[in-house]
Amino acid sequence: MSGNLDILSLKEDDVTKMLAATTHIGSTSVNFQMEQYVYKRRSDGVHIINLGRTYEKLLLAARCIASIEYPGEVYAISSRPYGQRAVLKYAHYTEATPIAGRFTPGAFTNQIQTAFREPRLLIVTDPLTDHQPVTEASYVNIPVIAFCNTDSPVKFVDIAIPCNTKSTHSIGLMWWLLAREVLRLRGKITHDRWDVMPDLFFFRDPEEAEKEQAAIEAAAPVVKDLPDEVVPAEETITWGEDVTQAALVMPQAMKPLAAGGGNDDWNEDDTAPAAPGAVSWGGAGF
Repeated sequence: MSGNLDILSLKEDDVTKMLAATTHIGSTSVNFQMEQYVYKRRSDGVHIINLGRTYEKLLLAARCIASIEYPGEVYAISSRPYGQRAVLKYAHYTEATPIAGRFTPGAFTNQIQTAFREPRLLIVTDPLTDHQPVTEASYVNIPVIAFCNTDSPVKFVDIAIPCNTKSTHSIGLMWWLLAREVLRLRGKITHDRWDVMPDLFFFRDPEEAEKEQAAIEAAAPVVKDLPDEVVPAEETITWGEDVTQAALVMPQAMKPLAAGGGNDDWNEDDTAPAAPGAVSWGGAGF
């Protein structure tokens, strides 16, 4: 029994990742319902989150997610740009349905609109910015799992996972941990390791990505000593005599005749006599 409990316990490697991603750093203010997850308050007024409680709520949320029969009925939502990449990656690995970007109002309550959905479970990145789906979920009795900072409102939130929601690395790491625990409970991966790196879940600024790409290209060695590509000359084809293929001219007799047997030069006057009995469509006597 103790071996099974050791599997569920918080590992030192996970704690190191959380500390490096500043998951334990809260805000200067605290919600009265989030006080139970605060370890202490620093001298500068910043509240420190208890990472032991964070991991416990993470396992509880993963068990709720893994209990859903159809993974596509679990909706991962993030309207903030910092969490959209993490939401898409989480949905890719756990087969959930992502909503990255602006949430369409009435998607859970208005059955007329085309964006109407009926999820079994919601996972939101921040209940403050994702207040619209959380409010609509309360109307139709959809349970909500939310990553909450110390000052986040937890109204209509069923499972609050305390963490730092203002850091891009913290958001990405929490979605990564949640995806790993869900896959473990479903039996898709073992408890020993998961080959997916947390960096894939981190938000990347497009401008910084372009700068990194430009730096890589500038640091790449420039090869100048390679000779130019030699294009072999085409052989001249002769047809029995010393006449090149380019000098061959189509005989006059092989040229296609114009319609009606007239001259094919449209710029010259057609002086050929008309055939007997021909009808002149352009004449004045028509």
